[in-house]
Amino acid sequence: GGKDSAMALYELLKNNDYKIQYLLSSINKSSQRISMHGVRKELLYQQVKNIGIPLKELYLPEKTSMKIYEEELFSIMNNFAKEGIQYSAFGDIFLEDLRKYREDQLEKVQIKAVFPLWKKDTQKLIREFTDLGFKTIVTAVDGAKLDRSFAGRIINTDFLTDLPKNIDPCGENGEFHTFVFDGPIFKNPIDFSKGEIIKKEYTVGSCSDFEDKNKTTKKEKYTFWFCDLIPKNNE
Repeated sequence: GGKDSAMALYELLKNNDYKIQYLLSSINKSSQRISMHGVRKELLYQQVKNIGIPLKELYLPEKTSMKIYEEELFSIMNNFAKEGIQYSAFGDIFLEDLRKYREDQLEKVQIKAVFPLWKKDTQKLIREFTDLGFKTIVTAVDGAKLDRSFAGRIINTDFLTDLPKNIDPCGENGEFHTFVFDGPIFKNPIDFSKGEIIKKEYTVGSCSDFEDKNKTTKKEKYTFWFCDLIPKNNE
């Protein structure tokens, strides 16, 4: 649903070495929203319709854990492997530990990980993203890194100028998450309106939507700001 995945898909669609069979998105089973991004499933379906590639959904319970996540991931990836799929692509850019984690998980089913954006300069990458005509809105903000005012903003020159200097412009360290609603991979832009901005608090290890990829057992509280996006036909 977000900008890094959209840009990775854009790069792969230009590469004749790959044929994209499916899109994959993890969804909170209780809220029916994209995990971490907080975007309604209806908007994800509109993305898929306008991209024209079938979607597979990885459903996670409200109170998930790394064990549950890995079990569900193994199941769906194992099914992909049985279909003859050899690669799984990600929009990660420079987090070495996350890359290794993905590679290790996929090795269990003999699928190789692909990272089309790996090691790209994020300052240049976000400019390229907007120059290509992609449009994206911030749907989730880590309250420890950015304040509430960044939720619900379109990523443009003003947004990038306002970002504190210690914040990665692509949000690669988890500072923010996005929803892409227009760009060269879409047949038509996605129509929605902005709803309310909601504060949610999580405790790592016993929370909903939060993937604790560092596998820490120490419980820490995190605050996130979510901007609800409402599909036009739902108003």
